[in-house]
Amino acid sequence: MADNRKSRRQDELTASPRCAHAGWSAIFLAELAATSNVTASAAKAGVSTRVVYDTRRHDAEFARAWRSALCEGYDALEMALLYRLRVGELKPPTGAKRASRSFDNATALRLLAAHRETVARERAIREEEDADAILASINAKLEKMRERWLAAKEAGAEAGTEAPDEQ
Repeated sequence: MADNRKSRRQDELTASPRCAHAGWSAIFLAELAATSNVTASAAKAGVSTRVVYDTRRHDAEFARAWRSALCEGYDALEMALLYRLRVGELKPPTGAKRASRSFDNATALRLLAAHRETVARERAIREEEDADAILASINAKLEKMRERWLAAKEAGAEAGTEAPDEQ
């Protein structure tokens, strides 16, 4: 029995990371975004936490998707916390017939604090990607303008007219 468990674990670790996680990664990442809980997400996807951590370590794309899922989960948790801060939760006190509003948010605040740095890094990466896309777009527009100017200059030279002013 022990050999069977050991060989199964070895198979999980030696399988090709890209092929190995093709079946479970979408389930894992969706659950991670919903719960921010690696253990629960791995269980829902039907894999061990060792496998998900090994995959994250060896597959940069999976690691990026993991950070993105945590960022999404953090945003959802933050929104839920804000809602709870505004309206509270209805909880009946011991022995009471009517519920009263409770505003105990200590657990949610601890979760937010635990994921804050990871999310801040992911947001910085996303902002940098956006800046690169904007710069590439500006460069492409400038190149088109340069091509139009050169075409107009060539057309003017062939017709014997003056070239457009150089700026």
